[in-house]
Amino acid sequence: MQRRPLGKTGLTVSPIGFGAFKIGRNEKTKYAETYALPDEQTVGRLLNAILDMGITFIDTAPAYGLSEEGIGRSIGQRRREYILSTKVGEIFENGESRYDFSAAGVRSSVESSLRRLQTNVLDIVFIHSPGDDAHVQQATDAVSTLQELKRQGLIQSIGLSGKTVEGARLALEWADVIMVEYHADDPSHALAIAEAAQRGVGVVVKKGLASGRLPAAGAIDFVLRTAGVDSLVVGGLNIDHLRANIAIATAATSS
Repeated sequence: MQRRPLGKTGLTVSPIGFGAFKIGRNEKTKYAETYALPDEQTVGRLLNAILDMGITFIDTAPAYGLSEEGIGRSIGQRRREYILSTKVGEIFENGESRYDFSAAGVRSSVESSLRRLQTNVLDIVFIHSPGDDAHVQQATDAVSTLQELKRQGLIQSIGLSGKTVEGARLALEWADVIMVEYHADDPSHALAIAEAAQRGVGVVVKKGLASGRLPAAGAIDFVLRTAGVDSLVVGGLNIDHLRANIAIATAATSS
């Protein structure tokens, strides 16, 4: 797959990225079907196959259970081959999420992610919003702390993984990248995507298959043919399904 520029970050990403939720967590999910967590060897085979197939963007989060540790152990030695994003703000423990957007909490989260992912720099760190996007940006230390960590060189690019159009548009004032839900059943972020493109802010789409409710072929094509979208993050544990998704993405971005 030919890489795409991610806004004005200087980073380039594959049009299909890998969402690493399922390799680390199977509790309190939004997927229609349940699944068992893969063991360490299976995670290693999957992640190495992903890189070998040409996916160069991997997205994870502390709230994704064992995901960060799995990435660090399995492909930490191939770190130069992929762009890596993680998040701050949400912690998932004992089957429940809790949120900490304080300066100390954000800094501690980034330091822990660096250690688990076995890297010296995080390419992208998103605020992991629970839904009150405007409040998190305006009334907590999250944005200012990420900006400081970026100045210190621990993070290259920062942004918001939010849930509201208002939040996405507000983030355009400070973010290098935004992550938004966007698919044929919910195109509400279309104007925010267009505005981000105009400003040079990168756009990553999450849940482009509506958590597995939409057929991959039509859903991937819809997202990647939208002007302003740089990459679509797709999860999964089946290598053949991921290979088929790559073929769809390649067709959508080469015609």
